Amino acid sequence: MKRFFHEKGMKAVDKEIKINVQGNVSNPDAEPAPEADAVAADSAKADAEVAKLAADLDELRQTLMRRQADFDNFRKRLEKERAEDSRRATARVIEGLIPVVDGFEHALAAHREAEYENYRRGFELIYKQLADHLARLGVERVDPVGKQFDPHLHQAMDRTETTDHEDGKILQVFQPGYVFHGRVLRPAMVRVAVHPNPASKQAVN
Repeated sequence: MKRFFHEKGMKAVDKEIKINVQGNVSNPDAEPAPEADAVAADSAKADAEVAKLAADLDELRQTLMRRQADFDNFRKRLEKERAEDSRRATARVIEGLIPVVDGFEHALAAHREAEYENYRRGFELIYKQLADHLARLGVERVDPVGKQFDPHLHQAMDRTETTDHEDGKILQVFQPGYVFHGRVLRPAMVRVAVHPNPASKQAVN
């Protein structure tokens, strides 16, 4: 009898343990273990740190791009300023050479006699070398006979009233002008045709 009741008691205990275990598994309202809370908190913290690192990286990338753009602009501005300084220095040298070119031209125009032929040939060779060198530097000679007067390139030294030519037509060049990369080193000195003013005619009559 004792053995019978002992076995019955053990079965009752096992049944109670199974019921408790099943009850814990199937209970949805049971509170999570502390370990699960710690894992969830660590995961949220890691996500926040990753998001912050990504934002910092993007801000650093934008800063680097701005710095690169600023550096490129500075380099271009510096190159432009250097080129302008070089052109200004070259322009000053050319301005000093223009009277020398004028002297060559006056000398060549003055001595056309046969006895000066050898002299002229040597002079013309030197003059051509100088003119070619100035042209390679970017100098343009302004010799505007037959063109319209342009106050930016020409300076009217004389005016001739006439109806034989278009009003504002350049009839004669007293002295050629020179332009260097768009900058007028010296305007051309010219004579300009001007149509008579009808009011001035009536005043004379």
